[in-house]
Amino acid sequence: MPINGTLQQTTIIRSLVGMSVNNLSLHSITSIVGKLPCETSLRHHLSKLDLDSLREVQSKILAYSQNTILKPGKSYDFAVDFTNDPYYGTAVETNSDYVIKSRQKDSTTSFYSYISLYIITTGHRLTLAVLLVKRGIPKTEYLKTFLAIIRDLKLHIRVLCLDRGFYSHHVFAFLQSENVPHIVPVRNYGKVLGSVLSGNRARYASYTMPGPDFPLDLTLAIDVHYQKGKNGRSGNVNLGYVVYGISWNPRRVYHVYKKRFAIESSYRMRNIVKAKTSSRNVSLRYLLTIISFLLKNIWVALNRLYFSLHQRGPITVNENLFRFDLFKSLVWEGLNFQLVVIVRRPLRDRHT
Repeated sequence: MPINGTLQQTTIIRSLVGMSVNNLSLHSITSIVGKLPCETSLRHHLSKLDLDSLREVQSKILAYSQNTILKPGKSYDFAVDFTNDPYYGTAVETNSDYVIKSRQKDSTTSFYSYISLYIITTGHRLTLAVLLVKRGIPKTEYLKTFLAIIRDLKLHIRVLCLDRGFYSHHVFAFLQSENVPHIVPVRNYGKVLGSVLSGNRARYASYTMPGPDFPLDLTLAIDVHYQKGKNGRSGNVNLGYVVYGISWNPRRVYHVYKKRFAIESSYRMRNIVKAKTSSRNVSLRYLLTIISFLLKNIWVALNRLYFSLHQRGPITVNENLFRFDLFKSLVWEGLNFQLVVIVRRPLRDRHT
């Protein structure tokens, strides 16, 4: 951000980080913190943010802590997923391409949507990239960007776990062409696939998915779970997954895919350090989102470096020794802000 005068970019970034750890808005933080530029000045400089530049550097920002945790040349389990931030304003020319309509949540059907790349390997759970979703951009374009980021970091994919939203001919054809090992839950459409997902034992099966240009051969790993009266149901349920590039038994596929839900935990933590804004400025919202994921990454890295148990076998982190709330407090203290304390006289004393 080009800035003239005595104001420094560091001051602006510190302001945004302070907003994040306390869920504050620009208006709020300039009201309670001394030695900060006024809200108008901050908004003026933040309006200079360039969306394309943010896209280019976001993975470098989020990979700030990866050198202390990840080892180049090693294989990890990855997940890609979407998360939506509610938007209560109106779509205008400057943000209409980024306001996504979806099912009602938190009293709105309008959202800014983000797609993130996350490592689900235990002890290495970092968000490596987050992209702002734009209407009309196919999912394969986001996947292509994520694969390039993984290659740039010199990491390897043991398996990529995607949710049912990626179940499509175009996605499977793309991943197969890139030779990416992946797991995607089956969406049970039609009698043919329904009959394939009917049985009493774990197994592998083949399925040909029709497509607009050519049919695509898929391999299904089917794990069978007996419900044992859970939720008032009995009998068994067939859990089918489209798999490629792996040769695990179906039960292992099921357990590895379950780790994908760790990405939901990362979203909950990210929401704890998400600054508030009603701005239509797409770039500002994107920067605040990157900062929230970065804070979560730094906490993960600190836990891994200083609070992992010294024992044989997989790395185990005792997160009770360094809770996320404590981390937030230390970040706020480290910003070294001067708080402005506003003292108001009690009502009963105002007439004396």
